[in-house]
Order: sequence, then C-alpha cells, then structure tokens
Amino acid sequence: MSRRPARAPGATLPYLLVAPAVLALCLALGYPLVRQLFLSFQEFGLAQQFGRPPEWVGLANYRDLLSDAYLWRVTARTVVFCLVNAAVTMLLGIGLALVMRAMSKPVRLLTQTGLLLAWAMPVVASLTVWQWLFDTQYGVVNHVLTSLGGDFEGHGWLLRPLSFFLVATVVVVWMSVPFVAFTVYAALTQVSEEMVEAAEIDGASGAQRLRHVVLPSIRPVLLVVGLLQVIWDLRVFTQVYILQEAGGSARATNLLGTYIYRLGIGGGDFGTSAAVAVFMLALTVVLTAPYVRAMLRQERGVA
Repeated sequence: MSRRPARAPGATLPYLLVAPAVLALCLALGYPLVRQLFLSFQEFGLAQQFGRPPEWVGLANYRDLLSDAYLWRVTARTVVFCLVNAAVTMLLGIGLALVMRAMSKPVRLLTQTGLLLAWAMPVVASLTVWQWLFDTQYGVVNHVLTSLGGDFEGHGWLLRPLSFFLVATVVVVWMSVPFVAFTVYAALTQVSEEMVEAAEIDGASGAQRLRHVVLPSIRPVLLVVGLLQVIWDLRVFTQVYILQEAGGSARATNLLGTYIYRLGIGGGDFGTSAAVAVFMLALTVVLTAPYVRAMLRQERGVA
C-alpha cells in the first residue's frame, strides 16, 4: 500500500496569504454577478424602482431577446468592431515596440513620453479633441482633405454608420496602442541578444529573425496582451456613447455596451438589460476561450 508523500513544511502558507485577496475578489465580483443573473429572470422596470415587487418571469427576457433580430445585428456589429480594433491595435503596438527597440535613447524617450501622455489623457478630454478634429463645419480633417482636392466640405463623419465606426476605431486604437507598445517593448528587452546574433550568423534575414526568434520568445506576453485587448474592445462604451451623443444615430451604431445602457438607464427596462449583460458575458467567454486555451498550452509546455 503506497503512502501519500508528506506535505512540505509551510506549503499551506501561500494559500493562507492569498486567501483574503481571493475572498475580497469573490465578494466584490460575485455579488454583482449573482444580482445581475437574478435580475435577468425578473420583470424589473421603473415601477420596481419605486417599490413595486419585481415579477419572476423565468426565461421570458431571454426568449424575447433571442428572437429579436436587432440583438443579433448589434452582436455582429460588436464582434466585428472588437476584432478589427484588437487586430489593428496589436499590429500598431507591436510595430511601435519594434521601432522603439531600434531608436536611439533620446528619440525613444521622446516617443515614450508622447505615448504616455496619449494614454494618460482623460477619455472625455481626448474625445473632445477628436470631435473637434472631425467636426462637420470647423474640423481639421475636413479642411485638410478638402485642401487635398477631396469633396469634404461640410462632411458629417458621424452621420453614417461606416464613417462613424471609422472615427470610433481611430479613437479606440489611439487610446489602446500605448499599453500594447509599452508591454511588448518591455518583453522585447528580455529577448536574448545571443539568440538573435546566432540566427544572424546562421544567415537568417531580419524578417526570419523576427518570425522564428523574437516573436516566439515573447509569445506568452503577446497572448496575455491579446486577451486583454479583446476583452477591452468588447466592452468599449464611453467612446461610442459620446460619439453617439455628438451626432451619431444610436440605433444604427449601438454596440452591446451602449445597448445595455440604453435599455436599462435610458429605457428603464433593467430586467432585459441584465439579460443582455449576461449574454455579453457569455460572448466574452466564447471569444476569449482560444486565447485562454493557448495560454494554458503554453503554461503546460513551460512546466
């Protein structure tokens, strides 16, 4: 009969140290999640806000939602917007990090200062600048494009869904690239110079060294940053909401985040709004599952 190996002294200490933080996280995240789940099974509107008991409606909110074609249009719009923004942000962020690696120290410090200022700028202040740039009458973008020979005099960028999302993409990417660039640059500083030089001596070109040496070395960081970027872009709210208030059509440009807000706070239908929020949570799990699976495979490979 085999005996179980004796537990090393102090093996439980890390769990005891982490336990308070885990408990606080469970309370802080668990209660809103459970409350939202209950709310999604209730009819909870303005009357319930003033004291009327909520009515338990079971899956009715979900049935109404899933049979509503508008929800699927908003979902498709949200997924496309999320993936396009995440891909553009990752490409620009990685490219910028690689360029920073080749810069001289003064130029790199200047670039990093600019990135830090762009990242630290408050969202509302940044959006005010972008609204001014794309303003119909006084916008710099219209003025420059008209000067170059285009017909952009009085062009309304926020009036059409396609150009609305073009502006929203520019704003979201502008705010997200600094985080990706800084994180990837930090990872690049840890890449072994000996490995890169060895590949160069073996005759590998710059593109081959990047593909077969540099990127595989920072793959765990890229996976984590990519996962965070997808979650971030799926939850975009402020940028789209403010642009809608500045002249965009809410119905034609709603993403899931703004749709939840307009159903709940705007329309007073908190039960349906909670059901959409649960739907969005499930969508987040589905979209991030490949990244999480790749990270787990990476961890097992390292172990």
